[in-house]
Amino acid sequence: MSKFKKKTKADTNIPTSALPDIIFMLLFFFMVTTVLREQEILVEQKIPQATQLQKIQKKTLISYLYVGKPKNTSLYGSEPRIQANDVLINTSDIVLWVNQEKDNLSEAERDQIWISLKADRDVKMGPISDIQFELREADARKLMYASVGRVENN
Repeated sequence: MSKFKKKTKADTNIPTSALPDIIFMLLFFFMVTTVLREQEILVEQKIPQATQLQKIQKKTLISYLYVGKPKNTSLYGSEPRIQANDVLINTSDIVLWVNQEKDNLSEAERDQIWISLKADRDVKMGPISDIQFELREADARKLMYASVGRVENN
């Protein structure tokens, strides 16, 4: 007879009792350290109220233009300026900006782009009309004007 016993198969169970604690710690870490990027508004905004509102279902098709007096008047002057994303642009740059925004969308969605114009209530109609003309030139014909809320008609 042999003096050596045949080894039995080793138990390969991995203890998983601490796994939920580790997962929640990682989840908490990423929740605390993640910063959701939002645009920094460089122009003053007092949005007018509306009488009729319509909600858009697919918000990924919306690109925003902000129009108003710059917050930093010493650097940008006191005339109303146009902000697209995080940059102040001129009306002549709107066509280029619209084309860049369309490039960010899929090919099937490019003709469905909406431009949301968030204009300060004190901005005159001249710059708004110029923006509308440039948007027509860029073939961005779906334009909506952002408002704060509904005004009740008496």
